[in-house]
Amino acid sequence: MPSLGRLHLITDTRPGRDPLAVVQAALTVARADLVVQVRVEDSATDREAYDLTRRVLALCVSYGATCLVNDRLHVALAVGAAGGHVGADDLPVAAARRVLGPTCVLGATARAPGPAGEAVAAGASYLGVGPCHHTSTKTGLPDPIGPAGVRAVVEAVDVPVIAIGGVTAARVPALRAAGAYGVAVVGAVSSAADPARATAELIEALTC
Repeated sequence: MPSLGRLHLITDTRPGRDPLAVVQAALTVARADLVVQVRVEDSATDREAYDLTRRVLALCVSYGATCLVNDRLHVALAVGAAGGHVGADDLPVAAARRVLGPTCVLGATARAPGPAGEAVAAGASYLGVGPCHHTSTKTGLPDPIGPAGVRAVVEAVDVPVIAIGGVTAARVPALRAAGAYGVAVVGAVSSAADPARATAELIEALTC
């Protein structure tokens, strides 16, 4: 399995956003420490997802970074991405592992020790755990679990835990203290006036 960077950037494809420009800016700072997870809106076609992922992957390759695809595992395979990530409403982890094969990176979403352990047993390479804090990037999410919830999952599994949901550079130290291997962000970088600077601040917080 490819090495897993500590900062995961999830593409923001909402109207008015420029995900490629944001990815490029983040890569210039984080380079191989970055994992880019391509996530598109539910309304996007597979062709649109494929075209975006192909371009993101090309950027990642030039910086030695890892590219994953959220949900659409067939797109991950089609472009040759390092793997994918499945949420609670996507394919079950065991089925996703069969699709991707034994060597690809497979992330799974969890928020409690029980489901987290089941996901790892089914083949998850890492866990996205949260939401840690309130976030406006995605609607319909359950209540935040905070650093204490992250710690509970960390203590139950032996794979990297990536904290997600309302993550900012200021909140990283508490999440790292809770045992999180890294963090995943959307708005903290994509909504920043200077995405490169925002990335640098996150990387600094993760490595302190």
